[in-house]
Order: sequence, then structure tokens, then C-alpha cells
Amino acid sequence: MTQKTVSWWSWLGLSVLVIALDQITKQSIVHAFTYREVLPVMPSFNLTLAYNTGAAFSFLAGAGGWQRLFFSAIAVIASLVIVYLLRKHPDDRRFCLAISLILGGALGNLWDRLTIGQVVDFLQFYVGEYYWPSFNVADSAIFLGAALLIWDGFKNKTD
Repeated sequence: MTQKTVSWWSWLGLSVLVIALDQITKQSIVHAFTYREVLPVMPSFNLTLAYNTGAAFSFLAGAGGWQRLFFSAIAVIASLVIVYLLRKHPDDRRFCLAISLILGGALGNLWDRLTIGQVVDFLQFYVGEYYWPSFNVADSAIFLGAALLIWDGFKNKTD
């Protein structure tokens, strides 16, 4: 059985879907919550409005502002590389799924950095008194994409 050829535009469509879901959820939270307001949803999970001027886990959040340009530049460069890779390998489904998720997540967070100078986070998990740093849909897509890339790296390529 032969696999159907997938256009690289289809993978970009997935990235756009991630961006849309990310921005819709962020805007919903920004309009419904005040800063640091917490809504318990279930044991060990809250919705809350938080802002992050740094990267993952607020890395470099207090660095004085230069990090906004730095992380924006990284997102733009990574996005260009990902689009190139999508065009080059559109039929490598797992790989393209992974990098499409990463692209959508990177651009979702880049939009926040460019428009409001920080990233909106709202998903908060915890166990007892130990809280995982808040995150968002874009972060989730980046994590899932990275996990798929690792899995893809371990699979036996028979080119």
C-alpha cells in the first residue's frame, strides 16, 4: 500500500490551528480573569491568569527586558528552519507533525511577546503545596512536538 503524498501546506495548516487554539484560549482567560485569579477546576488543576516575560519556567523572566527580543529572534529563526524542513520532508508524517506543533506553539507565544511583551499562561497543575509553573496551549504543543521528535529520533529510519 502506498502512502498519499501530503502537501507541506497541510502541515502549516496544523500550525495555524495550534496558533488559533492558543490565542482563543489566552484571550478567553485574559477577558474572564484578573491577574493571579485562581479558579479550581479539579483536584490538582486550576485555571489562573499569569504572565511570563521569560521562557520555559520563567527562565530569564527578571533579566531586564532584553530577553523579549532574544526569545522573539529565536522563535523567528526556528520558524524559518521549520518551514524549510516541512517543505523538504512533507511525507515524513511523524516528523512533520512534531515540527508543525512546535511551529504553532512558537508562533503563538511569539505573538504574545510582540503584542503584549509577555506570554499569557493559565494552566496550573499542582500536588499538595508543590505547583508546576503555569503554561498554555502553545507550551503544550511545543512539549508534545518535542516528545514526538524524540520518539521519531529513536525509530528506525529505512530511507
